[in-house]
Amino acid sequence: MSLLDQFFVYHPEPWQDRDWARLSGLPLEDVWFHAADGVRLFGWYVETAADRPVMLWCHGNAGNIINRLDNLKLLYQMGLSIFLFDYRGYGKSQGASPSEEGLYQDAYGAYEYLTRIRKIRPERIVLFGRSLGASVAGELAVQRPASALILESSFPSIEAVAKFYYGGLPVHWLLGATHRLIDRLPQLSLPKLIIHGDKDEIIPIEFGRQVFDTAKPPKDWYVVEGAGHNDTYLMGGRAYFRRLGEFIRKTLTAY
Repeated sequence: MSLLDQFFVYHPEPWQDRDWARLSGLPLEDVWFHAADGVRLFGWYVETAADRPVMLWCHGNAGNIINRLDNLKLLYQMGLSIFLFDYRGYGKSQGASPSEEGLYQDAYGAYEYLTRIRKIRPERIVLFGRSLGASVAGELAVQRPASALILESSFPSIEAVAKFYYGGLPVHWLLGATHRLIDRLPQLSLPKLIIHGDKDEIIPIEFGRQVFDTAKPPKDWYVVEGAGHNDTYLMGGRAYFRRLGEFIRKTLTAY
């Protein structure tokens, strides 16, 4: 892993100890589990009912799961159960500095927690990745079965993003992380919903379109008008959650 990854790719934030269940009004269940390589990780599980779809959420490169509480609440109100976890080095999760391979190991561990500890069938699991988390969710979808994959504010690769920001210069050569989601998409036959804001100031919508064009069918493309990088669910409002619900209903007969 390049030291530059810590400046350009991963931006974790430490934990803040508060009563997040009370403050959020959510039935947050604290979960400690292990990544596939043994690192001890922390997440929250919120359950609506035992037979509902379960979203396994791979978040973006900055902050920690606390920053996703408002979005988590709206997804829970849809009737979804959600497992939202922090990668190594983020929030309460242990481990040293995050890395691409480390994040993949973390996602494998989160999946094993759902399937082995909670006994949730793969056909009930919806993989969700936002921004950098889209790469993590894409890798997980290649390695583990699931019912569907939702990718939001995604990009083809670190190389594509680096060239966009640095005028085509090959600065990605200095980075250890590659996050080549674009290489994984042609391998995936499960249904996919790819979402992007048309005002995304961090990852241009053209990158999201490349992700969609590369993906193997079945796939759906959803543009959230007026949305930036992290506010798709806010700008999209009811229409956003309706679109998610329709996609999930198509892929899970139990929903």
